[in-house]
Amino acid sequence: MALLTPPVGPRDHALGAADAPVTLVEYGDFECPFCGRAYPELKRVLRRLKGKIRFVFRHFPLSAEHPHARHAAEVAEAAAAQGKFWEMHDLLYQRQAALADEDLVRYARELGLDAERVRRELLAHVHAARVREDVVSGVASGVTGTPRFFINGRRHEEPGDAKTLAAALRRAL
Repeated sequence: MALLTPPVGPRDHALGAADAPVTLVEYGDFECPFCGRAYPELKRVLRRLKGKIRFVFRHFPLSAEHPHARHAAEVAEAAAAQGKFWEMHDLLYQRQAALADEDLVRYARELGLDAERVRRELLAHVHAARVREDVVSGVASGVTGTPRFFINGRRHEEPGDAKTLAAALRRAL
């Protein structure tokens, strides 16, 4: 069974308490249709198990299939630099059909971010190394596609639908 490499740490984007009994890590791609379909189901599962789960998101843009995925990941990191990673994460999945650079900058403006700073950072690929670090960790963890979930550091081998994922999380509890 594949293990999460490296383990969750302070550099990760996490929702929930660090001492939660279960940590769920997702390697995701903002342009991936499977990730897009999993997003609302995952939100539902996390709401149901609130307080018991720490959720961590790591980038794994599949750029060959999804031409906007890498820039979407970079813009999420640009939002993180301004304190709004999760707001941008949610917006990117909610508006998955519109991820061109001008859309990404517009989303930054909608979230009250310094949109010109985001535009400059996107053009200069300021956050590309951070995204690459997630991809490298995904490859080291055996990730080949998205979404890929890990529960308490072990790869979740079953389907990622809400019912199956919720059952696996309850078992882990």
